[in-house]
Amino acid sequence: MIREEAQSDAPRLTLSNESSAAPPFRSLDESPGAPHPKPLEKASAELTPFMRQWTAAKRENPDALLFFRMGDFYELFYDDAVVVSRELQLTLTARDRERNQPMCGVPYHAVDQYLTRLLRKGYRIAICDQMEDPKLTKKIVRREVTRVLSPGTALDGALGQEQNNFLAALYEMGSSEKQASGPKGPGNGGLGIVGVKTPTYQSRPNQTGTVCAVALLDVSTGEFRTAEFQGANARQLASDAILMAGASEVLVASSAELPAALERIPARTRVEDWVWTRDFAVPLVERQLGVRSLEGYGLVGHEPAAIAAGAVLHYVRTTQKNAALHVDSLRFEEHSTALELDQVTVRNLELVEPLFVGQDTRATLFHTMDECQTAMGKRLLRATILRPLVDAEVLEARYEAVGEAHGDLLRREEIRRAFGGILDLERLLARLSLDSAGPRDVRALAASLRRLPGLKMALDAMQAPQWRDVATRLDTLEDVTARIERTLVEEPPLTLVDGGAIAAGVDAELDDLRTISTTGRQAIAAIEERERQRTGIGSLKVRYNSVFGYYIEITKANLAMAPADYERKQTLVNAERFTTPELKEYERKILTAHDRSIEIEKRIFAELRTAVLEAAGRIRRSSAAVAEADLLANFAHLAAGRRYVRPRIAEEPVIEAVAGRHPVIEQWMEETREGRFIANDIYLNGGDEESGVAGPSLLLITGPNMGGKSTYLRQTAMLVLMAQMGCFVPAESLRFGLVDRIYTRIGASDNVARGRSTFMVEMTETATILNTATRRSLILLDEMGRGTATFDGLSLAWATVEFLHAETGARTLFATHYHELTMLAEKLPRVRNLRVGVKEAAGGIVFLHNIEPGAASKSYGIEVARLAGLPTVVIERAKHVLRQHEKQERSAAADVQTGAPEPMQLTIFTPLSQRIVDRIEATDVNWLTPLQALNLLEELQQELKDKGQ
Repeated sequence: MIREEAQSDAPRLTLSNESSAAPPFRSLDESPGAPHPKPLEKASAELTPFMRQWTAAKRENPDALLFFRMGDFYELFYDDAVVVSRELQLTLTARDRERNQPMCGVPYHAVDQYLTRLLRKGYRIAICDQMEDPKLTKKIVRREVTRVLSPGTALDGALGQEQNNFLAALYEMGSSEKQASGPKGPGNGGLGIVGVKTPTYQSRPNQTGTVCAVALLDVSTGEFRTAEFQGANARQLASDAILMAGASEVLVASSAELPAALERIPARTRVEDWVWTRDFAVPLVERQLGVRSLEGYGLVGHEPAAIAAGAVLHYVRTTQKNAALHVDSLRFEEHSTALELDQVTVRNLELVEPLFVGQDTRATLFHTMDECQTAMGKRLLRATILRPLVDAEVLEARYEAVGEAHGDLLRREEIRRAFGGILDLERLLARLSLDSAGPRDVRALAASLRRLPGLKMALDAMQAPQWRDVATRLDTLEDVTARIERTLVEEPPLTLVDGGAIAAGVDAELDDLRTISTTGRQAIAAIEERERQRTGIGSLKVRYNSVFGYYIEITKANLAMAPADYERKQTLVNAERFTTPELKEYERKILTAHDRSIEIEKRIFAELRTAVLEAAGRIRRSSAAVAEADLLANFAHLAAGRRYVRPRIAEEPVIEAVAGRHPVIEQWMEETREGRFIANDIYLNGGDEESGVAGPSLLLITGPNMGGKSTYLRQTAMLVLMAQMGCFVPAESLRFGLVDRIYTRIGASDNVARGRSTFMVEMTETATILNTATRRSLILLDEMGRGTATFDGLSLAWATVEFLHAETGARTLFATHYHELTMLAEKLPRVRNLRVGVKEAAGGIVFLHNIEPGAASKSYGIEVARLAGLPTVVIERAKHVLRQHEKQERSAAADVQTGAPEPMQLTIFTPLSQRIVDRIEATDVNWLTPLQALNLLEELQQELKDKGQ
């Protein structure tokens, strides 16, 4: 909850978090052992001035670990100290001998590494800094909370280049929900609200159905986007969007229900309901973007999305105590503009993360395709994998750009070399905007910007329209680069604490002060020599000590020669010490030169920061252009090095691949030198009979485990997905119709906590496919129905195939061990059988890994078990049991007939009893008379009737 109380000129911020079984924001009162006395419970008069400061800051942030700056350390007290000492393995000390005030601390210059570790554990952290120089005040130093860190707002230095750190907001609006008016009064939409009033409500009559809006903001890069989902499954779709983005923190309204799927998010924060109002949230977004209307951002008619965006902005601005000027754009994502992938599909295809925690990341499509040269390009590649395109014109433009770079090695490599030295512009800008960047960061930004003219020159050599568009959008920012280089030294220090960051010639006073500091001895020697000549006293000395400062010393024998303007300072036995106005002024300058230098450097650096932030929009646009150029060059590089070809887009819903290959497995085999990947063709056509389009829309794939069925399924999805990213594909040729969504039903796992078995999860995923797939979709079903009784699973698989053929018509690959399903290819015109090639030998079976027409005759499960190392006695016993069952079930799934209104009806799955089979096998029909045969038939018939009863 965020509650801002009008108790002072600066609104106070109170955060609270909901609990869970493994709370990401853990209560500081849950520390083991006896509770420690807390100053929050004591009267203010009983506390020292220092502890009153700490108590005030802690009351503002009761659920945050308070890092309290004291000199060169950040100290923690009471339960905060106990928690941090445990989590970071720090020594726990105490402020007094009775040890009733636990404390621990970390050096201020190394605090970032400790903060990162705590944020990854899910803790919220409040930073309380010294707001005054201790040297300039005789009272206790004033301290204030300058920022509040949480997992979703942290600038994690250990975050991978390709990773975003998204803060998400989920806002749900029902058909009859009342929309609260935002609070009126000063400060509305700023860093805080003063004088908050109870909101009034008014109905929203034009909203139909449930709408779930999602906003995602990566504070570390400034990437900001929002989306809306409608309908009965809106909440599930919104949850999927948040989970797919990998959000590390999600915001929800105080009165809202958190979807169960989001319980896996590391941090879940409730924000008070008045924040989620149109009158508060929408104007805040408009002010952040510097516009009078959100129409230009596609948010007209999408009020829930704008409200979710406003809630995110409010949270960031409030916790960071900063306007976050680098967040200067917002993108509304229309679902129709991208190929839709749900979380299940992303996980099953291992697009960006391995299927299981701890697996090698080389198993992912992202790792396989990542040859990008910049951090921005890597993030764009990841985003493109998760959100491929569906616009044929945009795709053709990308194909043309990739094709041009693919065919010109010199120009392609010139572009890729130009990326060298370009650091993460987005994150450098974000650090500068949030006032966490030092001189070295700003100089690194300049060094990166210095590379942009060379990149632009390389891009200008390309002719494809998309290359030229990228070159046009690339601002070289030479004025910003020159300003930074003119202001900062070439190798500045990490911070401004000790000075030395500002270049010479920037400020005359700073240059003078540095001259005083560096030429002090020479200046004193010059004064001494001049005074000797003026007074004629050869033994006159100019000296310094820490008590009296600078002075002129004259022996008593020469006192009569001392000038009248000398002021007596100290009398010694054999000498007198004097000072002069010149020496006093010099002393003042030299003693304050360092502090004054630091003050001037901070002012100049602040001015530089402001100047760079004025160009934040230009820097972000150039960063986006760099990312796109890197992505296109990366696609061309992959195509040239891995024999990828340009796809062809068809009007009809077809997938026609010649010698297609799985990009991840192929690359893995080349890196590990485990052989050559076996390529396979694929042909699917989702057209219907009325359109005159011939061809299979559903492929039934049978064959042994480990033969390559799952690889074939995933390979098809990978080819389509890469093609709709605008990339060339691993095949000899690919012709395809655009896909609107890819569905997968590949394996499942229990969700015991929510009362869902493996089979229930499988059926839920299958239901989603059957209820939402269109003729333009691509469906991958692998081993459907294996989580229940054989005949139940077979029946469901049978009915599913019929439904997909008759109702959906989507391009479907259906891998199964139910050989009975292969009969459907004879009855349904757009179903075809494929099988995995296997060669039987004396020593067992050999997997050929090729896909060929026809149905498999066996599953070879026992042979696979033998290869896995099962004991020989188990294998032999399994073969014997298999022979017995084959005798009993050889007539299963027989007697299938067709008829209206269904194309066919499955009538018999129950096998004949073993006793009847044995009697028939034991009868010699050659010696039966006609009467005996009739009697036997009557007896068997009667047994069947008796068994049915």
